[in-house]
Amino acid sequence: MKRRVVVTGLGAVTPIGNTVPEFWESIRAGRIGIGPITKFDTTEYKVKVAAEVKGFVAKDRMDFKSARRMDEFSQYAVAAAKEAFADAKLDMEQEDPYRVGVCVGSGIGSLPGIEKNVAKVLENKPNRVHPLFVPMMISNMAAGNISIQLGLMGKCTDVVTACASGTHCIGDALRAIQYGDADVMVAGGSESCICGTGVAGFSALTALSTAEDPARASIPFDQERDGFVLGEGAGILILEELEHAKNRGAHIYAEVVGYGATADAYHVTSPKEDGSGAAKAMTLAMEEAGVRPEEVTYINAHGTGTHHNDLFETRAIHLAFGDAAASVHINSTKSMTGHLLGGAGGVEGVVCVKSIEEDFIHQTVGTIVPGEGCDLDYTLGAPVETPVMYAMSNSLGFGGHNATILMKKYVE
Repeated sequence: MKRRVVVTGLGAVTPIGNTVPEFWESIRAGRIGIGPITKFDTTEYKVKVAAEVKGFVAKDRMDFKSARRMDEFSQYAVAAAKEAFADAKLDMEQEDPYRVGVCVGSGIGSLPGIEKNVAKVLENKPNRVHPLFVPMMISNMAAGNISIQLGLMGKCTDVVTACASGTHCIGDALRAIQYGDADVMVAGGSESCICGTGVAGFSALTALSTAEDPARASIPFDQERDGFVLGEGAGILILEELEHAKNRGAHIYAEVVGYGATADAYHVTSPKEDGSGAAKAMTLAMEEAGVRPEEVTYINAHGTGTHHNDLFETRAIHLAFGDAAASVHINSTKSMTGHLLGGAGGVEGVVCVKSIEEDFIHQTVGTIVPGEGCDLDYTLGAPVETPVMYAMSNSLGFGGHNATILMKKYVE
């Protein structure tokens, strides 16, 4: 029998706030975290803006020695995980460490670290490569460092499915608890790839927006959208078996009730044109939850701001929701945070939980006139305050990966 799973803690490091209270206050205010790139010289680049994390000091969130042994994506993940763990009021002296695990993903790992150390090799200075280059760079180290920092000895994994990584991690953590592999899981995603190589690579794919006005750079579903804005940060949820949470008197934010994962088997960068793969992921999540489309209040869309993603995701929602597609509230958090790649699903999972808790659906900031074929309610112009019983989060990744998580307001 599947066990019920609830959310008992939240953590975030984002371009619009380095803790959940800061981040959520910015979400409610509609603040945009996009600005000129400061991490490298963009003179020779067409892309001039990104959504950088601001004012984050790693040694203020963990001990200095540990921070020095991590690249930024791991630092963000550890900081967010520590915040979530404290929020959940978990005490490892009271827990079996082998029943508390981690599933935190990163789509790329440390691309800046690769860039920096490869440059040394190309300069014929192989002996100058950082001695911890490999363990700082590999994508599983966000999960590994969280495990080390918090003393978690249970299942510790890292799902790597590009921009779907964070949501797949939440889904896999859900399954681990549902079927008895763990009682508590730290789940989500983290990324930090704002560097010359990252921007050049995505630019070569024509995936990034070349707009320089922060207010009109990340504009999902808009008729003038021209790509996504690279973002960075981490989002972490503490998932916990319901009875375990109740027995220790934990605060329950929401319940995770459905998960769908599919593949398009179509193209390495483009979603399937009819949206059928993403639609199936949404349908699977609703079927697991026993929910009809008309009962879902809100969808946090993948909503990257690329032409293909936004059009094909709209088609997917039509397929999955039928007539109910016209009445569901949809938004894109990326309109404020940019696209956090493997960290996006974690941060957007936090948004779904807070939306359920406060019955608040943020607007898609910056989007004015939806583009051709984008004919749904994208929450434009102002946020919506309405009871949110069910919230859905979608993530799509290069390679055709589709992931959907469905959460609901907790009821005994």
